[in-house]
Amino acid sequence: MMYKGIFKRIVPFFLTFAAGLFIASFFVTIATPNFNFRRGSNKYKEVQRLRTENQELMRTNCELRKQMEELRKNSSEVSVDYVLGPSTLRLPGMRTESAGRPRTTVLLVFTTASA
Repeated sequence: MMYKGIFKRIVPFFLTFAAGLFIASFFVTIATPNFNFRRGSNKYKEVQRLRTENQELMRTNCELRKQMEELRKNSSEVSVDYVLGPSTLRLPGMRTESAGRPRTTVLLVFTTASA
């Protein structure tokens, strides 16, 4: 008699649990989780690389702002002349464009005013 009471309580539980898993399997994958920790270490390295790059860019930005302020202070002493040169003028490190397209090279000449 005792086994019959336990059987009446446990079997419906397992049947309900199995039905719930069956219905849930339509919406989510029911499998053991895949703990892939290698991807996390790559993310950490990527975040560190981005932080370093960001700090370097911030330093460069600060240096450029200081240079710009110096140029603004000295702007009364410097004049800029624009000189249009022939299209064959090439500066070291200048990238060449595809043939057939017209090019105009602008050369900036900085001169200081002597007082």
